[in-house]
Amino acid sequence: MELITEKLKNRFAEVGTQENEKDPIVVAKFFNASGAGTWYATSYDSRTKVFYGYVSLFGDHNDEWGTFSLKELQSVKGAFGLGIERDLYCGEKRISKFNIPSLGK
Repeated sequence: MELITEKLKNRFAEVGTQENEKDPIVVAKFFNASGAGTWYATSYDSRTKVFYGYVSLFGDHNDEWGTFSLKELQSVKGAFGLGIERDLYCGEKRISKFNIPSLGK
């Protein structure tokens, strides 16, 4: 499965950066199919192939807002050769629906 499709790239472009949005829309959610880690993408730069969003690796105090690259997600290989997958059933939701702290603006 592709982590990002043309349709998804277009949707990220429509939504924009959301940098001034206190409760941004999560356009895509990625998860580690064989371990810990969830990435909630609120924006994507198709030129640099870098996402911005909330990264939760262990569900603790180290979780934070920041950038992560498509290349980085594609490079992860866990148990049984499983990599990062996109949650096809999540749909778009405001970040607050995931009980994640807002951007605090």
